[in-house]
Amino acid sequence: MIPADFEYVRAQSVRDVVDALAQHGDEAKLLAGGHSLLPIMKLRLAIPEVVVDLERVDDLSGISDGGDHVAIGAMTRHETIVQHPGVREHCGLLAEATAQVGDPQVRHRGTIGGALAHGDAAGDLPAVAVAMGFELVAEGPTGRRTIPARDFFVDYLQTALSDDEVLVEVRVPKYDGWGHRYEKFNRVAQAWAIVGAAAMVRRENGAIAEARVGLTHMASVPLRAEAAEQALAGVPAEEDAVAAAAARADDGADPPSDVNAAPDYRRHLAHVLTRRAVLAAAGS
Repeated sequence: MIPADFEYVRAQSVRDVVDALAQHGDEAKLLAGGHSLLPIMKLRLAIPEVVVDLERVDDLSGISDGGDHVAIGAMTRHETIVQHPGVREHCGLLAEATAQVGDPQVRHRGTIGGALAHGDAAGDLPAVAVAMGFELVAEGPTGRRTIPARDFFVDYLQTALSDDEVLVEVRVPKYDGWGHRYEKFNRVAQAWAIVGAAAMVRRENGAIAEARVGLTHMASVPLRAEAAEQALAGVPAEEDAVAAAAARADDGADPPSDVNAAPDYRRHLAHVLTRRAVLAAAGS
């Protein structure tokens, strides 16, 4: 199918974007990389009256050092993030997970802002966002506000962004000295994750001092595996101890059922992938 007719707006600045959203409200959609919006427009699951193209808004692209965080413009391409030395040094989990997003074509056109604003719990980056504690900066008619990742994802394909707001920046905390690993299970390389686990580990004296774990596709929103994190604190970085803690990864989860997996199978995958990710992040 082809999309329904729509008005096309090519924004030149963030103010252009905000003005267009203020004028058209929920009848407008923002076009970043297009890998989420265009397919659902072709299926006519989304029929916006106005599409606002962000491609020419230079202020939305780029990566800079913010002191205790790395600041990434919402229109920054995935591949730029993967290759950036500062991201690789200070935010290794983000670089590793982004390298697994889709395929090379997607990574060279897709953007971090689009991936997060789409709000799909099956995507790779939302789980990384909650695990690392991203802060997301939105701009609307009244100015800018900062939204913690834990509050950003509201429900399936729903975020805390208002109809008149655009995501402008993603602030990623630095985790120097932490190990990291993103593990996911899918049918083919470029498919959505059936389940994924994003883990970071800080070790002290051979034990896990602290762990942070985010889960992909285990509910309508990305989840922090808080019960597993608490169980991991202080345990030796060894197979049996980590496996016992990882068995708590699905506590509080509500995994969906679809053609790829039943909820019980997703729970099993959450245990297995969390164990693998934590052991790898711990260097074991």
